[in-house]
Amino acid sequence: MSHELTWLLVAVPAVSAAILLLGGKATNAWGHLLGTLAPVISFAFGVVLFFQMQGKPSDERSTTVRLFEWFSVGQIKVDFTLLIDPLSILFVLLITGVGSLIHIYSIGYMEHDPRRRRFFGYLNLFIASMLLLVLAADYLLVFVGWEGVGLASYLLIGFWQHKNSAAVAAKKAFVVNRVGDIGLSLAVMSMWALFGSSAFSTVNAGAGHLSKTWATLLGLMLLLAACGKSAQVPLQSWLLDAMEGPTPVSALIHAATMVTAGVYLVVRSHAIYAVTDAASTAVVIVGTVTALAGAIIGCAKDDIKKALAGSTMSQIGYMMLAAGLGPVGYVFAIFHLLTHGFFKANMFLGAGSVMHGMNDDVNMRHYGALRTPMKITFVTFAFGYLAILGIPPWAGFFSKDKIIEAAFADNTVIGLCALLGAGITAFYMSRVMLMTFFGKKRWAEDVHPHESPKVMTWPLIILAALSLGGGALYFAGHWIVNWLAPIVGHEEAHPPLNATVMTIITLAVVAVGIAIAVLMYRRDIPREAPAGSPVTTFARRDLYGDALNEAVFMRPGQYLTRTLVWLDNRGVDGLVNGLAALFGGLSGRLRRFQTGFVRSYALSMVFGAAFVVVALLAVRLS
Repeated sequence: MSHELTWLLVAVPAVSAAILLLGGKATNAWGHLLGTLAPVISFAFGVVLFFQMQGKPSDERSTTVRLFEWFSVGQIKVDFTLLIDPLSILFVLLITGVGSLIHIYSIGYMEHDPRRRRFFGYLNLFIASMLLLVLAADYLLVFVGWEGVGLASYLLIGFWQHKNSAAVAAKKAFVVNRVGDIGLSLAVMSMWALFGSSAFSTVNAGAGHLSKTWATLLGLMLLLAACGKSAQVPLQSWLLDAMEGPTPVSALIHAATMVTAGVYLVVRSHAIYAVTDAASTAVVIVGTVTALAGAIIGCAKDDIKKALAGSTMSQIGYMMLAAGLGPVGYVFAIFHLLTHGFFKANMFLGAGSVMHGMNDDVNMRHYGALRTPMKITFVTFAFGYLAILGIPPWAGFFSKDKIIEAAFADNTVIGLCALLGAGITAFYMSRVMLMTFFGKKRWAEDVHPHESPKVMTWPLIILAALSLGGGALYFAGHWIVNWLAPIVGHEEAHPPLNATVMTIITLAVVAVGIAIAVLMYRRDIPREAPAGSPVTTFARRDLYGDALNEAVFMRPGQYLTRTLVWLDNRGVDGLVNGLAALFGGLSGRLRRFQTGFVRSYALSMVFGAAFVVVALLAVRLS
């Protein structure tokens, strides 16, 4: 039975997507219902498989399902094979469970959109691609799901393509992710050259025989792929712009599924990282830097969705940090991935509920006192807030605090950075709560805040309950550890202080972050953002990530392309004149560049240097 249900997990949403996208207007009347039913069916299949697996001994819980021969070239044969094991089934339940709630919520959120049926088709395509990614038994098949997720995210981020900002954001996400995809494609090709296959079983068996050089190269290639998909530094610039998509997209892609794919890839490749301390350290550094960078960005955003996007970037950084620590952190990377899927989807959908009641206004400076007209949204959002802060007994307390303990056990500097990130998280999330639900009302006279319909609030209630109860995966007999350890391994962390002291210190730092936010935002908040300090400007402009990409990659590429086109039009005889024109144009642009960009970028270099110092200290002490 498990063989049949495994392929149906992917097939059901894939077929539904095909019907909705190819059926045209004939499916408009009921397309949203079919689109919602598909992930619900897959979730039901996933639950059956989970309980089947639960009843087996730990060493018999992994099953490969060969569906057919995919292709053959000479002596090379590749099968279309799926893998159902304790790691993949957790992702299946997260993708289909939270995905189903987001589909239900979307029925109300997208009710008046004339292209609602198409939206649900794209959602189903995304669910099918993500399921293929986590169920694939071969890195080559992972790549297929990886690209399918990239396509679906492009379509969903740019769904409201009549807005130029949405179209540009979709293109940006697609291009930046292609940079990361180079890493995965190179890794897969290298695996074929090294092992003669890219199947997980073959790669895991051969990883121990790799040279340090090749293991490091493979680890860095996979890390590059993870940085693109999970919006980690230096490929993080697309995530905040991606908030241009409908809010359910943010909840599905940028909280519970797509951005966690990079974490899955690193954890699934644990056999490779076990051979290379250099690549593992690189994962830790990237995760640590991103956790701090995302938190800093979240502190300065007035757009509620972008503040949550910065938070997502930061929380994925925690997961990557844990994944880089090896067996001491793998389980907690996945555990935090699950709890984050609950509370961040809860908060993104809560933000959508706020927007629904505020005429789609995303500026928190125009909110205030919404706890009264939007009681359900307020209470459910508060559950997510307490979970991300790590307040016991909410779920984040059991997952993120364990990452902080593991970080201290591995390296004091990394542990201090993780602890600092917890304090900054408490500040910016308290800022979101205070600006949105407390204080005096700041909305315009023609805005009438109201609670969302039940089809939107019931998913919020369920996700709020999961944000509270998700911690049971750990404290109920350390279930999550026992479940995943046979797949990814596990070692107990031994931080310099015992767990109780570490908890007290972490909660104290969180309390300081809350207190600072209360002191700053308890007073009247102006409807227009005041001019901030250089640090505030730095955060508002996303740490100048876009400016860096433009200066280092985009502009030189444009100059090169224009020059080649100019030379092609004029022939070789125009080479000298073309070069002269090019350098003449560059000198003028450089003068303008100095007066505008350099001043702002200098500040980013200072912060970048600080991050590099932290990274070097970490390497030195590791």
